[in-house]
Amino acid sequence: MATSGTGRGLAALAAAALSGLLPQSAPAQETAPAFHRADWQEDFSQLKAALERSYVNLAWMGSPQSGVDVPRLERRARDALSAAITDAEAEHALLDFVAGFHDGHLSPLPRLAANTVPAVPEPADAPLDPQNPGSGCAALGYSATSPIAFTLPFESLPGFVMTGDGLTEPFRSGLVPAPDGGRIGIVRIQEFEPTAFPAVCIRAWAALRAANIPLTPGAIEDAASDAWFAALAETLAQLRKQGATAVLVDIGGNSGGGDSGDWMPRMFTDRTVSSAPMLMVDAPISAQYFDEQIRSMDKGLAAHTAAEGAQALGEARRFFEAQKAKIGKQRCNLGWVWTEQRPWNAGACDNLLAAGFAGGARNNLPKGAYGNPEVARRLSWAAAIEPYFGAWNGPAYVLTDNRTFSAAEMFVATMKDNGIARTLGARTGGDGCGFMAKGDPLVLAHSQLRFRIPNCLRLRADGTDEVAGIAADFPLAPMKGESGRGRAARALAVIAGDMPLAR
Repeated sequence: MATSGTGRGLAALAAAALSGLLPQSAPAQETAPAFHRADWQEDFSQLKAALERSYVNLAWMGSPQSGVDVPRLERRARDALSAAITDAEAEHALLDFVAGFHDGHLSPLPRLAANTVPAVPEPADAPLDPQNPGSGCAALGYSATSPIAFTLPFESLPGFVMTGDGLTEPFRSGLVPAPDGGRIGIVRIQEFEPTAFPAVCIRAWAALRAANIPLTPGAIEDAASDAWFAALAETLAQLRKQGATAVLVDIGGNSGGGDSGDWMPRMFTDRTVSSAPMLMVDAPISAQYFDEQIRSMDKGLAAHTAAEGAQALGEARRFFEAQKAKIGKQRCNLGWVWTEQRPWNAGACDNLLAAGFAGGARNNLPKGAYGNPEVARRLSWAAAIEPYFGAWNGPAYVLTDNRTFSAAEMFVATMKDNGIARTLGARTGGDGCGFMAKGDPLVLAHSQLRFRIPNCLRLRADGTDEVAGIAADFPLAPMKGESGRGRAARALAVIAGDMPLAR
């Protein structure tokens, strides 16, 4: 009986399960991957070793002047890895470690997808329709990627007159009455890259078509770049014509761009301007930059230039050859940064190589140097815009904030260190030079975290690393109860009060 009853019970249970009267067994849970602390610690060691080899700002960061306590940063990351119990916590420890350097160019990149071959082939380039400049310029990457409006709402102040909207005209600009009865011109440079100014591409497109020049990406890029500098010169001339006695250059929120950060200061003075000394990291990647400069000098020499120009090109070529030959020959062990701080002293255990200047082999060529524009441009890249030098030569000011980065900082530093302008606002963000050579990112062996590591450094006139950021001559921190309009008016009052001293 008992056996018979057991059989009936099993059958009933089976029927109930099949009919859904009883819950099915839960699906098997995926097992979370095991946490391996040792792998993360090995990744941390790999990261530190890569920074010692390749991070151009490491010696600066290891100094008290940098404001970064690297030994504490390293200790905190090490302790966090020791305490971590998940991959997420360990990853957070490494990301916090990198963020602690406060260098925007030293930053994580997205992890790559697991599959190694894209499912969709790389698309062909978009054709350029001569009748559709808007679509063509957009396809080439011309887009206003930064705020066009002024950092402070000068537009809303009584008496403001807009002279350029930054949309149909490349630069947003205007005039505002100063408290002393004069007029202050304001021009917004939201990025130091022509592609952030679609209007210059439209201008270039029209000019190329009028001249029957084929619309190729290279031709448009060259023409748009020249139209960009010309537009700034036109804007400054217009402000002067309409009575501006000083100009304020607004670069708040400017994330940077290219070499124009070194070129444009020459548009705000009729004096010769010096570029910042530049250094490259003592690592194989820097050979790229030195080779590029050697090739440039060779092309200039092949053009059979006059004796003086040929001599200058030859000297520059020999300099870059010598610097390339030094790579890896004079390295010192930067492992000290993890345990101590040492005062910054360029040339003392920093693994840096002199690389000329931020604008090329020569730092302060005057207009008309060597009587040959081609030679001048190879030695000092800013010579490419020599027709626009001195477009403004009155009092100049630069408005910055803590979102002013990279090439925008080069502009600020060059303006300040050459006595062209005074600055107001807030200390810049502190990205410094960044990259003068392209290389593969660092990929950590176990976690596959990826990081880009900057390879160039610019020095200020006082010998400090530009990555420290640039303090404002006239800080403009918000005040309690003060609106943005009030702060804009305060900025103008600062300029008006300083102008008699700046003249």
